Amino acid sequence: MNLIVDIGNTLVKLAVTDGGRIVAQRCVERLHPSMLGELLGGRRAARAVVCSTRGDAEEVMATVGSHADYLLEFTPQTCVPIVNAYRTPETLGRDRLAAAVGATVLYPGRNVLIVDFGTAVTFDLVTADNTFRGGCISPGMNTRFRALHDYTAKLPLCGPTESGELQGLTTEAAVRLGVMNSLTFEIEGYMARMEKKFDDLCVIFTGGDAKYFAKRIKNTIFANCNLVFCGLDRILEYNASEEYLD
Repeated sequence: MNLIVDIGNTLVKLAVTDGGRIVAQRCVERLHPSMLGELLGGRRAARAVVCSTRGDAEEVMATVGSHADYLLEFTPQTCVPIVNAYRTPETLGRDRLAAAVGATVLYPGRNVLIVDFGTAVTFDLVTADNTFRGGCISPGMNTRFRALHDYTAKLPLCGPTESGELQGLTTEAAVRLGVMNSLTFEIEGYMARMEKKFDDLCVIFTGGDAKYFAKRIKNTIFANCNLVFCGLDRILEYNASEEYLD
């Protein structure tokens, strides 16, 4: 049984896996030690991994370490089972690399474009030879809504809409549609360009806001909100086995 702790820009995501399958998960704003015991059902994890995009995870590592026999902190120096062609690996978001590893687990031998919807929207490519080729970073949905409100005098703070209209007849509707449509067109345009460059391209939507766009995008895509968990689980198993062999 593995314990996965993924500390993102906004939320802390927790999962317990057994044989590569998620058997329990939770998403919180702040990690409390009691949550780990509850998630594990009072048992002890054989292995655990901590991934943090916020930097120092020393306190979390100490907390998680008391619930697992083997503990791994996912850092830029951690070995991964794919080739990383990123020129500045120390600046690469760990969730981006973990999602790339997850893509190779779910769709081995294929070119995969990963669109991750979070505080930022990232577009990342993994090629069929198991190589992470980098990508793009763009403001996420809620970041766009917040920016329009914070950097203007009168625009309201709005949220997502399921409407597919192109014009809003109120300022609130115009903001909602502007953000949702701009992201939709951005994603569709990027996908179209990439599909011309790479044969047999598989597109995966992941992240907390993916649900708002899976139905809006007309191209064939796969939605998997647990892609980072899948990658972290694979990275954990890979490093635990390497240490055992050493």
